[in-house]
Amino acid sequence: MNTTKMLLIAPLAIFGLAGFGLLVFFFMAPTGGAFHDNLLPELIGFCLEGFFLVGLLSIIQNARERSRRKEIWLSLRGSLRGILSHLDIAFLAPNNEPTETKVLEQDLEIVSRLMKELKDNRLNLRSMTSLKSESVETLSLARDMIPVAAQLSAVHMLWWIAIVDSMRQLSKAQSREPVEQSIYLLLENMDEFDRLGY
Repeated sequence: MNTTKMLLIAPLAIFGLAGFGLLVFFFMAPTGGAFHDNLLPELIGFCLEGFFLVGLLSIIQNARERSRRKEIWLSLRGSLRGILSHLDIAFLAPNNEPTETKVLEQDLEIVSRLMKELKDNRLNLRSMTSLKSESVETLSLARDMIPVAAQLSAVHMLWWIAIVDSMRQLSKAQSREPVEQSIYLLLENMDEFDRLGY
């Protein structure tokens, strides 16, 4: 459990337990006296307010953190859109429309589908050339985004480095077999990255 969560859970537990203890004491203790009639209800109210306030803050912080992580993940995934788009077009059936940009960027099933397509079909020369060109153009951007991937986790960063390396291999490949192997390796690395989520 990380430090941020502990900093939120500890006050939540303290306020909750203190409030519950004071409430039990309020009903169990004999009535009468300034402490029981005046101060004890105030303390119970303070504990309840603290409990709900800390709980609300933790919910807001978790929502903001999740939103930030999703934005980072989408920016990383979006930088691979060009390669996915070229692959999608390479395997496009006649009279079919290309996959929408939003789907290419966000759908976690698209990479698995393209891997299956690559296993079952052969790329033509034009598709391989366009994929190599896209890889060369995207490589520097993807390399610059390694620190961005590290903001998600060390494992995200490692898979992102693997993606960058497979793009580098693709950009240097000179014949059909190395090109297809590099593309498949790139898709495998993307698939592993996608499985981590955000």
